[in-house]
Amino acid sequence: MRTRFWAGVLAVAVIAIGSLVAAVLVYVNDRDDFHRMQQDEAGRAAHQMEAVAGLSVGKLSSAAAFFEAERDLTAHEFDVIGRSLLSQGTLAGAAYIPRVTASQRAHFESMHGFEILERGPDGELQRAGPRPVYLPLAYVSAVLKTRRGIGYDLATDQQRLPFLRRAGSSGKPVATGLISLLLGGSGINVYQAIYRDGAALATAAERRRALLGFVAGGFQIGALAATGAAPLSADVKTQLRVDGKLAAGPKEELSDAATTPVHIADRTWLLTVRDPDRPTLSLPIALAVMGIALAALLGSLIFVWSRNERMQELERQASEDSLTGLSNRRRFEQDLAAAMARSRRDSSTGALLMLDLDQFKHVNDVHGHPAGDRLIKEVAEALRRRTRASDSLARLGGDEFAVILPRCSREEAQITAEAICEEIRRHHPLNGLDPVTVSIGVSIFGQDPRTSVATVVSEADAAMYIAKDEGRDGVRVFEPAAVRQQGGGS
Repeated sequence: MRTRFWAGVLAVAVIAIGSLVAAVLVYVNDRDDFHRMQQDEAGRAAHQMEAVAGLSVGKLSSAAAFFEAERDLTAHEFDVIGRSLLSQGTLAGAAYIPRVTASQRAHFESMHGFEILERGPDGELQRAGPRPVYLPLAYVSAVLKTRRGIGYDLATDQQRLPFLRRAGSSGKPVATGLISLLLGGSGINVYQAIYRDGAALATAAERRRALLGFVAGGFQIGALAATGAAPLSADVKTQLRVDGKLAAGPKEELSDAATTPVHIADRTWLLTVRDPDRPTLSLPIALAVMGIALAALLGSLIFVWSRNERMQELERQASEDSLTGLSNRRRFEQDLAAAMARSRRDSSTGALLMLDLDQFKHVNDVHGHPAGDRLIKEVAEALRRRTRASDSLARLGGDEFAVILPRCSREEAQITAEAICEEIRRHHPLNGLDPVTVSIGVSIFGQDPRTSVATVVSEADAAMYIAKDEGRDGVRVFEPAAVRQQGGGS
């Protein structure tokens, strides 16, 4: 009796510990999955923000190129360009900032109908005093229908002047930190220099001498942050920081959050994303409390799930070439059989391309097998570039590859094969290897529903060897008569 009691106690303890371990594993797995998901959310938000801001910055560069060609810009011309700058992206305003010398000032003010202004000691705008160079806001186009700031001389604005100088010297878009926008609110300005058309711009000194002015864009920080939050759920919290300072988002510290950089012009921001749907201990506690039997069952389910995941990974490895990531011969035969079955159902044709690198053995003999492996990887990338997403690529071993082209006519198959030949012929391998060529044999399937996989492979192989016998670096489509003639000649 006593022995059975302690055996039962031991069994209960073992099952209870197993239930607890299973609960901990579930929590850890959920937590890791959540962190990966949260990091993916941050990456999507950062990509969205960079894409939208990058569109606006790219338009600023295009506008600068137009202004370089035009030189004497009219209000109407800027209005057309300004509307285009604001039509997409997150720009809240755009401005044209010419470089005006003291000798040009009177003519400039007369032409534009306003005085060049600066802020006085009391903060009010007043007529700018004499100085060698002025950087007035000549034209402004904004989402807010305002002309605030027209004529304001940025050469006296110490918040913006360092960035203007950097933009003029670098020739690239330059972003400010978080500042108060002249159009209202806070945000950043991006400046793109405008140079004299045809001037030498190789050095910073040459760029400064050729400087005609700037085109500027203003990003309102709220709108910029909203583009990052757009792909996320409404309850996900985001913060945007620049130079360590909070620019947008809640003021509290977002603990256990994901962070990712956001690049706008030449400045890097930091986006922080915190998803509230994080895993809790409620499920593990419930699993531990629910009882010994349920805990044991859960442990078994976790074991089976883990084993299935491992089996799927092993199956993937068994069907993939470890060097190139392409399908291996086993997966290739399955894909070819499936493609031929679809052709029979759809009454369509497809093609099989068998490829063999010419004189690949010479590469291995002279440069070694590591160089040969690198070349094989480069050829695999060339195949990916020259094929469709619906095509199947495989490495059958050594330097032999295969491409399955579903729903493909004879002419399309030959064009694709010749494009692959040209791609590999023009490819310059790394590490000083000589360029290589490839011989390709093409076999068309789907015309005869009784054709087998082995027959199609044999036909493509035969055509490939004809291409090699005829001088390599070429494409041959399988023709039964040509094969018989070759066999008779040998």
